[in-house]
Amino acid sequence: MFGYRVPAPDEAMLISGGRRGLGGAPFRVVTGHGKFVIPFFRKTRFLTLSMCESEVTETCVTRQGIALHVRAVIAFKVGNDHESIINAGQRFLSDQDQMSVLTGRIFAGHLRAIIGSMTVEEIVTERQKLAAEVLDTSKMEMAKIGLIVDSLQIQSIDDGDAGYIDAMSAPHKAAIQRQAQIAQAQATQASVEAEQEAARKQAEYARQTAIVKAEYSAQVDRAQAQASQAGPLAQAHAQQEVLAAQTELAQRQAKLRQQQLVAEIVKPAEAEAERIRVLAAADAQRMKIQAEAAASYDRVALDRMLIDQLPQIVKEAAGGLAGANVNVLNGADGLGEIAAGLVSQGLTILDSVRQNLGGQDGGGRRPEESESNGLLQLPTSKQKRSDDGPTPVD
Repeated sequence: MFGYRVPAPDEAMLISGGRRGLGGAPFRVVTGHGKFVIPFFRKTRFLTLSMCESEVTETCVTRQGIALHVRAVIAFKVGNDHESIINAGQRFLSDQDQMSVLTGRIFAGHLRAIIGSMTVEEIVTERQKLAAEVLDTSKMEMAKIGLIVDSLQIQSIDDGDAGYIDAMSAPHKAAIQRQAQIAQAQATQASVEAEQEAARKQAEYARQTAIVKAEYSAQVDRAQAQASQAGPLAQAHAQQEVLAAQTELAQRQAKLRQQQLVAEIVKPAEAEAERIRVLAAADAQRMKIQAEAAASYDRVALDRMLIDQLPQIVKEAAGGLAGANVNVLNGADGLGEIAAGLVSQGLTILDSVRQNLGGQDGGGRRPEESESNGLLQLPTSKQKRSDDGPTPVD
C-alpha cells in the first residue's frame, strides 16, 4: 500500500520528520511491525540489527616486554532496545560499515592494555581469561555506541622471531615427544605382542589341527587294523571256544570215567573187602564158639572121668588107712567122723582137681598122672591135713 512501510525482521525502521522520537531522539524507531509513513513529509531509513564481525590483528607487548602478535575475532550487533538503536542510528546510520572498524579499534586498545598486564605464560595458557577481561572492559564503551558483543575469540598468539613461546613449549614438546615415543613404543610392543599372540594362536591352531589329523589318522589306522584282524580274531575266538568246549567235554568224560571206574572197580573191591571182613569175623566167632564148646566138652569129660574114678580114689584112700592104728575116742561117733572125713577129703581132692583143670585152661599146668593106673597121685596115710583135726597115728 502506498505510504505503508514494514522493516525486515533484522532491521529497525527509523522515521524522521514529524514528531520527535523517544527521549528527544530526532526519529522514531519501529521494529517488528509496519507503519504508515506520509510521503514527502516523512523520511524512512533502515538500521541493520544482524550479527556483524570484526577482526583484530594487533602487536601487543606483555608485562615481560615480549612483543606478541595477537589475532582476534569479535562478533557484535546493535542492541535490540530502543536506546541502543537510537545510539547506533545516530552514529552509524549513514555508514553502517564503520561499526566493524570502530569495534576493531576499541577492542585493539583494550587488548593491548590487558595483554600488557599479563605474562606470556598467562596469555598462552589462559586465553579464555584474556577474552573475558577484554569483554568486561569494553562492555561499557560498546554500550555507549549502541553495540553489544556476543563473543570474542583469540585466534592466534605469535611472538615472531623471539622464540619465547617455542622455548616455553620446548619442555612440553619434549614431554609430548617422549610420551609420543613411549606411546609409539608401547604401540609397537603391543603390535609385536599382538603379532606374537597371533603367531602363537596360529601355531596352536596348527598344532591342534595336526593333533586332530593324527588322531583321525590313528583312528582310521586302528579301524583298518581291526577290520583286517576281524576275520583272524573271529576265527581265533571260535577256535578258543571250540577248545574250551572240548576241554569241558574231556573233563566231563574224565569225570564220567572216574565214576565208571569207581562203580566197576572200587565199589566191587570195597564190597569184596567188606565180605571178606564179615566172613573173617564170622569164622573168628565160629572158631571162638567151637573153642569154647571144645573146652566145655573137655571139662565135662574130665568131670565124668573123675566121677567114675572117685570110688577108686576113695577106695585107695581107705586102703591107706587099713594098716594104720586109729584110736577112736568118741566111739561110733568118732568112727563116723573118720568116715565122713575120708569122704570129705575125697571131695576136696575132686574140687582141687577141677580147679587145677580150670587153671590149666587159663595157661596153668595139669597135675601129673600115675604111670601105673592113670590116676592122680593122692597123699598117703602118713601125710597130714590141716582140717582133719588132731588124729593120733602110731
